[in-house]
Amino acid sequence: MSHDKVIGDGPILLGCLLGVASEILIGRRLRIPAKLNYALAFGLFAVYLLTDGEKLPFIYDILPSTFVGIVHSSIFLWFFCAVATGALLLLRDRVPPFRSDRREMLRRSTAVLCAAPAAVLAFGIITRKEFQVKEVDVKVPNLPQDLNGLKILQLSDIHLGTFFGAKDLARVVEESNNLGHDLAFVTGDLITTKWDPLEKCLAELKRLRSPNGVWGCMGNHELYAKVQNYTEIRARQLGMKFLRHESAELKFGSSRLNLVGVDYQRRHAPYLVGVEHFVQPGAFNLLLSHNPDVFPVAAKQGFGLTLAGHTHGGQINIEILGENLNPAEFVTPYTKGLYTSPDSAIYVTAGLGTIGMPVRLGAPPEITLIRLCKS
Repeated sequence: MSHDKVIGDGPILLGCLLGVASEILIGRRLRIPAKLNYALAFGLFAVYLLTDGEKLPFIYDILPSTFVGIVHSSIFLWFFCAVATGALLLLRDRVPPFRSDRREMLRRSTAVLCAAPAAVLAFGIITRKEFQVKEVDVKVPNLPQDLNGLKILQLSDIHLGTFFGAKDLARVVEESNNLGHDLAFVTGDLITTKWDPLEKCLAELKRLRSPNGVWGCMGNHELYAKVQNYTEIRARQLGMKFLRHESAELKFGSSRLNLVGVDYQRRHAPYLVGVEHFVQPGAFNLLLSHNPDVFPVAAKQGFGLTLAGHTHGGQINIEILGENLNPAEFVTPYTKGLYTSPDSAIYVTAGLGTIGMPVRLGAPPEITLIRLCKS
């Protein structure tokens, strides 16, 4: 599966505008005064735009990013529910007025449908820490002989803080240490906000056992929290190496693995500028990038494998009429799992923690174990 085009933000904004329209419709049915009704609907939309930390990262300097994320995600979820409720109201209006038993059945079914999202979300909150070990074989053309069968551990998007604590990470580390991996990678977002316990996160990651080292790259939240430099220095003191637009060569027998890591690549900006100079002919080139959207550029530059996170697998996946609805698909074609092109591949992990609402549905947290295989 391959993609060359990244989906923009238009569908998300359109969905929110439909939510505004639905909210106004609901307000009219509830007989809220028009001025107040419109003010509430468009005011909520304005707050949604102002709490977009991707476009306005300075908001994290004003308010805790956990609070910002909860507000932003909650408004998006409200708009989603408003659209669903508005559709139900319009559907109900089209039902013929005869047969009181049919009207009563519709009234009850509407109440059940409106209550269902709350029940589903409650389940997602309860099960959000039930991580799984996901084993993935990546077939690589012309893989150097001594890299065949190499096992790579990937952890990502830990977001240590209020909703994912040090004890939760300790369980992940203990399980990871039993997987017999050769290399360990952490692909960004150790924390969410500058107030989160970065030291505890690094202390737990120090316990990762890996015969060829623990390596990493920076995520967008290290950038927003302005802890990139501190994370790099402190991790090095604890025996981990975060690669920041730099490379490291590892040898396995007579084969070479060229490892390259980059800081978070901002969306809509040119990706991987100058990184092509790190690519080594004759070696297997592996890129660590928190943002998966770099994949088409990485493939053209000569990277055989890219490891990324950032999407949380969509965090909330809902199946409707046999189709999986994944919010991350509105932003990127690389939401979770393995994607390939003729000469390259990317694995996007669903990560461990959550952002915004502490919910996971259809995208369980994962420890990823990747095995390189000759194709």
